[in-house]
Amino acid sequence: MIVAAGEALIDLVPQDAGPSAGAALAPLAPRLGGGPFNTAVALGRLGSPAGFCSRVSRDAFGEALLARLRTAGVDVSLVQRGAEPTTLALTSIAADGSAGYSFYVDGTADRLFAAPARLPDGVRAMTFGTCSMALEPGASAYEDLMRRAAAEGVFTALDPNIRAGLIPDADAYRARFKSWLPSVALLKLSEEDARWLGGTPQEWLASGPAAVVVTRGGDGLSVLTRACGEVGVPGVPVDVVDTIGAGDTVNAALLHSLAARDALSADAVARLDADAWTDVLGFAARAAAVTCSRAGAEPPYAAEVDG
Repeated sequence: MIVAAGEALIDLVPQDAGPSAGAALAPLAPRLGGGPFNTAVALGRLGSPAGFCSRVSRDAFGEALLARLRTAGVDVSLVQRGAEPTTLALTSIAADGSAGYSFYVDGTADRLFAAPARLPDGVRAMTFGTCSMALEPGASAYEDLMRRAAAEGVFTALDPNIRAGLIPDADAYRARFKSWLPSVALLKLSEEDARWLGGTPQEWLASGPAAVVVTRGGDGLSVLTRACGEVGVPGVPVDVVDTIGAGDTVNAALLHSLAARDALSADAVARLDADAWTDVLGFAARAAAVTCSRAGAEPPYAAEVDG
């Protein structure tokens, strides 16, 4: 099982989300989201045994979030519940379909996550990132869980998915990010994340990960490994509705593809050759294109990507 650990939230999206939906007072529609949540749903839809580890509100939004996970076949036994409200993200859509966010996070359920004492048997990989790694006190609990999982031999992935408005001390976060890398087997981040963090894939690779994947929107994505250097694939042309959940879909598709190759270990990832990485990255690019072709975080099913 591949477990996504982190927040589940509600995206408040302009009702006619798309390049023309820029009015400040446009009606808002609630959409289920959150980076780790989207990754778990995408894993389930692609056919990977998946789980979700978080703390979710008992309010109506929380019930809807859990229902989406169950419908996608995601195991929710690691989900904690709380009486606090669900986190909200106010989303704006730019002319090119890219999304911007402002958050309502004070006193919400996911911030009070506590790391489980142990992981259930059968967890092969865990993926972390986004708001959950920036907002205390939950961030320290997720960090502890990531370090423990790595120490126990679980394949760990990190998608920082930077939301700068939630990070009060940028330099402290950058230092903390570097401290995570020895516990990370697969680092996936966007070009925008890389610029904000201020490092390079070469520097990050040297700090511990077996592979560093960088996404470049419509220009595709690439991976850097010690064995085969840099391998890249182009983006898949698509009429973009919005980019909400595209990076989360890439994250899930990478893990799904690695699992299909029995490569959920740092050693196995390090042994993949350029042809294998081209296939893995190509699958992720196709999956992300499907997500970008429809409104909100609606990752594809396997039948929409295979072939």
